[in-house]
Amino acid sequence: MTDIGRAERGGAAGPRDVAGRTVLIAGATSASGAAAVRVLLDAGAEPIAVGRDAGKLAPLATLGARVEACDLASAAEIGALAARLRADDVRVDGVLHLVGGWRGGGGLAGQTDTDYRFLETGLTALRHVTRAFDADLRAAASARLAIVSSTAVARPLAGGANYATVKAAEEAWARAVAQGFAKAARDAGDPLRAASVIFRVKALAGLEDRLAEAYAGLWERDAAEINDTVVEL
Repeated sequence: MTDIGRAERGGAAGPRDVAGRTVLIAGATSASGAAAVRVLLDAGAEPIAVGRDAGKLAPLATLGARVEACDLASAAEIGALAARLRADDVRVDGVLHLVGGWRGGGGLAGQTDTDYRFLETGLTALRHVTRAFDADLRAAASARLAIVSSTAVARPLAGGANYATVKAAEEAWARAVAQGFAKAARDAGDPLRAASVIFRVKALAGLEDRLAEAYAGLWERDAAEINDTVVEL
């Protein structure tokens, strides 16, 4: 929603307020996605829940989120989604990237190519989503991107080598996005208004609400304070 649209609904959001922000939740059909939808709606934000399975998205629509069925690993489908939102005069202020999963075990010998390709989908989706909405985030009055990574990046194990490798790559991509935000602001002579943050968890189960609240809380801090940072939950 544009700033004009927000004003019509009761005023534009302030720089330290998630209320009124349009947040795209990539991979929203997980428990973490449902928690993010609930927390963001309660805070007055406008979540867009995105996932491949329209049936699994339906409960999120019932909660009040806009839902979009889309294969996040497909650059063409992400491009079509971005075009659809812009045609509806929707501009994205935030992205919460939840695409991922776990496969591992069996030591180094057990790190199969099949498992690696499955895990790599999370990185592919992150690349597509951030590229498709980069202009929106840079133009927003206050934007926040966050990914969910793992403590395994700091201490990779042989049985989780595939997983740790992909998560490390996702962190590198998120940090590159952070540098892009900073450079764009610096080149334009503007204050930094967009931030890219990495959340690290040992295991996400049981932390879904905490993650959602931590993401919504990113708007309470200046972008310059949190851009290119790692937060352990």
